Amino acid sequence: MSATTTSAAPPAYAKGFETLSDEVVVDRLPVSGALPTWLAGSLLRTGPAKFEAGERQMRHWFDGLAMLHRFTFADGAVSYGNRYLRGRTAHAVLDEGRIAYPEFATDPCRTLFRRVQTLFAPTFGDNANVNVMRLGERFVSMTETPISVQFDPDTLEAAGVPFMPPGQLTTAHPHLDRETGGMLNYAAKLGPRNEYRFFALGPDDAEPRVLARIPTKNVGYVHSFGLTERWIVLAEFPWAVNPLRMIASGRPFVENFRWEPERGTRFLLVDRRTGAHGPTFATDPFFAFHHVNGYDDGDDLVLDISTYADPSLVQALYLDNLRAGGPVPSSELRRFRLSAATGDVRHERLVAEPFELGRINYGRCNARPYRCAWGVTSGPDTWLDGIVKADVEERATTVWREAGRFPGEPVFAARPGAEDEDDGVLLSVVLDADRGTSFLLVLDAADLSEVARAEVPHHIPFSFHGQFAARR
Repeated sequence: MSATTTSAAPPAYAKGFETLSDEVVVDRLPVSGALPTWLAGSLLRTGPAKFEAGERQMRHWFDGLAMLHRFTFADGAVSYGNRYLRGRTAHAVLDEGRIAYPEFATDPCRTLFRRVQTLFAPTFGDNANVNVMRLGERFVSMTETPISVQFDPDTLEAAGVPFMPPGQLTTAHPHLDRETGGMLNYAAKLGPRNEYRFFALGPDDAEPRVLARIPTKNVGYVHSFGLTERWIVLAEFPWAVNPLRMIASGRPFVENFRWEPERGTRFLLVDRRTGAHGPTFATDPFFAFHHVNGYDDGDDLVLDISTYADPSLVQALYLDNLRAGGPVPSSELRRFRLSAATGDVRHERLVAEPFELGRINYGRCNARPYRCAWGVTSGPDTWLDGIVKADVEERATTVWREAGRFPGEPVFAARPGAEDEDDGVLLSVVLDADRGTSFLLVLDAADLSEVARAEVPHHIPFSFHGQFAARR
């Protein structure tokens, strides 16, 4: 059941949940301030941009039809283009006006026979609206179903399916494998015997290599996972599903999950070198979408995660609630320390400011000790209205806010040759609620002072994730 609320008027940020129909190419966006001349490459993002198919409405923010966005920087200027991710899902929605494939919380009407067939011989859509990644020379748009879509980074045209993970569910948050230049990721294999699987994919590979398998009765919801130089870490929250029960339920995917806090949260470890299972750690129940970073500290393992007390956030992100200005829980940036010596898990809140959609200086700091993280923040029960820098050593924050402006995930781009961890800029797509359009905001990553902004000719619906691809 979706969350609903009533409000006298739509909230200022409601435009961010409206469909964008325009597909444009703008050779040069108007810029105020001065873009760094060293900034060369493209910010590539994906996200939901259409929330209806024919007469039928999508129910959840995560269900919207994927659109790619490209901001390309060169010589102090920036161009822009956007395009729906054209594939089987887009064909059904745009050309036929129908929902043909299961989404996160919106399902096509299916018979019991069809639901059985879908579970064991699934036909997936390719609505890759969560994240993009660079895999060697390939650019890939991803979601939590197994079909990712390769695309041309200049034209944003879809170019086929680059690989299939070893399971029906996966994450859109793979990690870089520094040794191979490929990626590490997770997949859940559903069926009579369920498994968590971790796999590797080289930069030019078409087939993944399974590194480890962990049998499980119920499958937990996994949006991202942790990584250190030694371990792959799966945080298994007590929000799980028995896949066999999904067949007869008649409910969309996410509405089959059950919150069982008495089970607590488990951390499952896999050795990156051998694939062997490491120790399992147990702690208090919590829910999360995003790991921020992790690293080894002697025999201890440290994980920094944006956490929630429970998965009520998922219900809060139904479109009816968001468009009415209903409450949205805020997250805590929390550090978990797993002690191999004692088997204990200690955890603490790192900063007082709410923190979500966290990014780091990934190439330098992922899976290693670090100091700086950047994310979005908000006031109590409001939509995301600020960009925050967290100093996880000093436990201090710096915040950028501007009235009537609602920023998205801040993507870090390092200055070439930089020595300091925060020497670079942040790139964030911001909704200007007063004008009903969006702009690209460029901030100094060290102190969040404004460097420049580039105006886009339309609004860009709120999206999830993107990557900066430096020019090679």
